[in-house]
Formats: sequence, C-alpha cells, structure tokens
Amino acid sequence: MGAKRALIVDDSKSARLFLARVLENYEIDVDSAESAEAAIDYLGSNRPDVIFMDHMMPGMDGLQAVQAIKNDPRTATIPIMMYTSQEGELYLGQARALGAVGVLPKQIKPADVSKVLYQLHLVPDRRSAEQSSFTALNTRVEGLAGEPVAGMSSKALTETALREHFAELRRALVAGVDTQTDRITAEVRALLLEALPPPQPGEVPRRATPPWPWVVACAALAIALLSSALWWRSVKLLEGVKVEIAQLREHQLTQAVAAAAPVSGQQTPLPAGAPQSPDSKPMIVPVPYGAEALGGARLEVIRQLLYRLVRQKVAGVVDIRSFAGRFCLVGSALDGYSLAPEETAFSKCDVVGNPSDEALSSAQRTPLALANLIGEIRASTHGALEVQVSAGDPANVLSPYPAASAELTAGEWNRAAGANSRIEIRVR
Repeated sequence: MGAKRALIVDDSKSARLFLARVLENYEIDVDSAESAEAAIDYLGSNRPDVIFMDHMMPGMDGLQAVQAIKNDPRTATIPIMMYTSQEGELYLGQARALGAVGVLPKQIKPADVSKVLYQLHLVPDRRSAEQSSFTALNTRVEGLAGEPVAGMSSKALTETALREHFAELRRALVAGVDTQTDRITAEVRALLLEALPPPQPGEVPRRATPPWPWVVACAALAIALLSSALWWRSVKLLEGVKVEIAQLREHQLTQAVAAAAPVSGQQTPLPAGAPQSPDSKPMIVPVPYGAEALGGARLEVIRQLLYRLVRQKVAGVVDIRSFAGRFCLVGSALDGYSLAPEETAFSKCDVVGNPSDEALSSAQRTPLALANLIGEIRASTHGALEVQVSAGDPANVLSPYPAASAELTAGEWNRAAGANSRIEIRVR
C-alpha cells in the first residue's frame, strides 16, 4: 500500500466497504469510522490525508463533524469531501461554508473518486478523457442507461451527421484557402509588375531588384485578407453546423422519449402548451431493474421537459412519481441480488421485490443532480413552475402480476415487473 491515508466516516458498512475498495485501487491506506464521534476520537492521534464524510448519520451529523474538525487547529488543514443525497443549493453552500472542499452524490462512482484524489494531489493524473458525473458537460440522451431502446439509432444518426458536417467543413476550408491563395498571389504579382520601371529602348533587360517596402506591404495585405476570408467562412460554416447539431439533438431527444414508452402505448405525449389536467394520462418512462429511477437518461428526459416548459413560460406543478417493480431475484443481501434467469421457476426466487429501491429513504430518492435542477428551475421561474418528487403507490400497477403457480417462470413474472417499474410525469 502507499504512503497516503484516507478516513471514511459513514454509518453504513456496505458504503464504507465500497469506497474503501475504490481507494485501495489507488494504493491509499484506508481507515473507517461508523460515526462522527468515532472519527473525532480517531483524529486525536491520527492525521489522514483526506476525509470522506457522509452527511446523514445518527448522533452528530456530517455537517456538525466538519465544523468540529475545522475548528480544531490540529485537524483544520485536512481536506474533507462530503457525499450526500440532500437536495441542492442550500446544502452545498452550508458544506462549503463550514470548510468542506466539495460535495459528491451519495452514489459515488470510481471516476468521481479519481478526480477528487487528483485534485487533492494524492495520486498522479491517471484520468481518461471521459467526463464523470462530477462535471456534467453537454449531456446527451443515449438511450436509457442499459436499456435496449431506440436511442442507439439516434446516437448513430448524430455521429454520422457530425462526421459528414465536419468533412464538408474541412473540404470547404481547403477549397477556400486554395481559391483565396490563387487570387491574392495574382494580385500581388500584378502590383509588383506595376511597381517596376519600364525598360529603356535598346536597353538589355536585366533582372531588377524588387522594391522591398512594396513586397512587405503586399505580403502583409495578402496575409490579412487570407486570414479574414478564412475566419469569416469558418464562422459561417460553424454556425450552420451548430444549428443542425441542435436540430439533431432535439430529434434525438424526441426519439428517446418516444422509445421510453411501453409497446402497449401507455405514454401520452405532453402537450406543447397548457399544462395537463390531473385526470390526463402522464408521460411514462420505464426504469430497468437496478437503474437509478431519477438518474441517467431519465434525468435527461426530465431536464429537457423542464427546460421546454420554462421556454414556453408554463406555470404550474410538474409531478414526478417513481414506481418500483417487484422483481423475481436470486442472490443474497451480502453478495447482492440479480434478476433470476427467465426459465427459473418462480418458486425458486430468493426475493420478490426491489431491495435497492426499498432501502432508499425519502431524501435519497432525489439524486443530487435532480435536486440542483429543481432549484435552478424554481429560481429561473421565480416559483411559477414547481417540481414535486414522490414515490408512487406500489399497488398502482400497469401490468397485473401473474398468479403464482407451479408452471410460472421468473421470466413471465419479471416481464410484468418491468412494465410496472417506471416513473410517471404529469404537468398540472
């Protein structure tokens, strides 16, 4: 193991073990504490290089622990990275005001940890060019995270169109350079010939020395004209490409939302103008087993819908409800659960339910990215457009579960569970 050391403070044993495995991959020694009080006792005789602090813990919570650590001169310089499922801006401001260097979502990804360690100079820069959820740049819908939907064709359409546009841009730039170069060269040659004195009668023509001031001036003029022409054409071509990319992304989003509807036609598109009435059919987006209900591509669908409502100056409430399907699973709480093979008899299921969803508290159901988005929408509309997130009634099913019998298979049961695992979005 390496010389660097990290302290993980979390009351969840599974969360501590997961984060410890990630840190050990970077050759960082790991100590852990299951409460803030135990962490403060640990810091009485140890100095880790970084502290990962959970927010919600029994007794002293994460914010109180950060304040206590930063108020002690012996531990004030230790960087603290918090992770939480709390909603957005107010919590972020509190954490940073108390001295935390940053805040990560509760569902920490290895790429997030890598970036934090690099920023704190605890590991050399071994990051790839890919962006993690720690910094979201130009997010795009590429199908529903692990789901077989039509987003794949949209991705291919976008990449093909981009390649064609950039090839056209390259050809246009090369052609523009050749044309402008030929024209400017001809003009410079004509200017030089006019500047030379005509030969005297009977005088043997001899090679004259060109007037260097004219040469320099003409060359400067040629460079300026060439640069201006290329810049102007590049700007025009890039503007056209940007417009078409925006149109392709809008088309891609439309296909992704359409693909999110079950085959039975349960999704009713949201109207372009006025909000829906409470009795109208909601937009329905399926959630595969194990996927974060309000994350991934579903978060992007919500984001695009809210932005569209803001542009249309719609006032009202966007009600987002998540419904967890009850799946036939095999495995254990220690090793984790997975979908049972389709041919497995239903009676052989180790668990019928959705343990990953059932373990979430009401606060944890709203990921940090969605909480920040809700705060942004509330601020930009001055409260005219509100977003409500809640868990739906498990008894509200779209596809009835089959009756248990000796012939019932896990595949038949899980097809019904997959239809019932969804989010519903209603504007009123």
